[in-house]
Amino acid sequence: MTTVAYQGEPGSNSATAAHTLYPGCAEQPCTGFEQALDAVTLGTADVAVIPVDNSAAGRVADVHHLLPESGLFIIAEHFLAIRFDLMGVAGATVDQVECVRSHVHALGQCRKVLREGGWRTLVSDDTAGAAREVAELGDPRHAALAPPAAAARYGLDVLRAGVEDDPDNTTRFVVLSRDAVVAPDTGQPTMTSLFFSVRNIPSALFKALGGFATSGVNLTKIESYQVGAGLDASRFYVEIEGHPDERHVALALHELGFFSTEVRILGVYPAHPHRSRTAAGASGPAQAVQEGVDDDVRGLRGAQPGQLT
Repeated sequence: MTTVAYQGEPGSNSATAAHTLYPGCAEQPCTGFEQALDAVTLGTADVAVIPVDNSAAGRVADVHHLLPESGLFIIAEHFLAIRFDLMGVAGATVDQVECVRSHVHALGQCRKVLREGGWRTLVSDDTAGAAREVAELGDPRHAALAPPAAAARYGLDVLRAGVEDDPDNTTRFVVLSRDAVVAPDTGQPTMTSLFFSVRNIPSALFKALGGFATSGVNLTKIESYQVGAGLDASRFYVEIEGHPDERHVALALHELGFFSTEVRILGVYPAHPHRSRTAAGASGPAQAVQEGVDDDVRGLRGAQPGQLT
């Protein structure tokens, strides 16, 4: 049985993602993202399922800073449709509600129903935790905004279903493992996650990213953050479409290395089908590259995560 660590309580969206990816798994709920990553590092969990982006709220704070330092590898991604129900104690009605509890992001993603109800709000550490708190209070004046699974888990009644503002609300999760599992280059859509540190020279970032443009490699994400107490060293977390074994990707990575002090691949994994659905009608990354590729670029083919420097 696979043991999956995640941030949050049973019944949360992270728990739903964990069971979707690993049906019948053993849950290891954690109070924070760092604790979930530590569980994998220390061997008490096999993998961690961590949210990194939400279509409504943007990136999940702290995660991109923690990923490169964790020593773990991204082996998969998953897109989960986010649904919130307004739930209260058994027998409660909407008219009795005076206060609604949930995570700050959930409250921000359900503004319409909150405005309509005119309810007071309280911030909880977790959406499923808010449902547990309401169950423990046993007070019909208190309700929670939580995923549908939380109602059954904590014995609550659904007062209003599907109250999220955006019906297309989606969160992207990544799966992290101690061991690198590199997806083979089969021609199917593939994602590569990496981070790099630029040299402290003028236009270093512009030059480092230039290879992706000239090689036709699509960058789907770039995040920056400072390293340590100094202000002159910046790290960048990047996600690209493509496999390091593809020639145009290898060429871009080769050029990236010229202007970086460090380049490290964090994962090479299949692109989730959600990407192709949302990009329907859009042109993919360029497939044609120069016929002549330097021999030393071929040395990048087959690079394992953590080995590209």
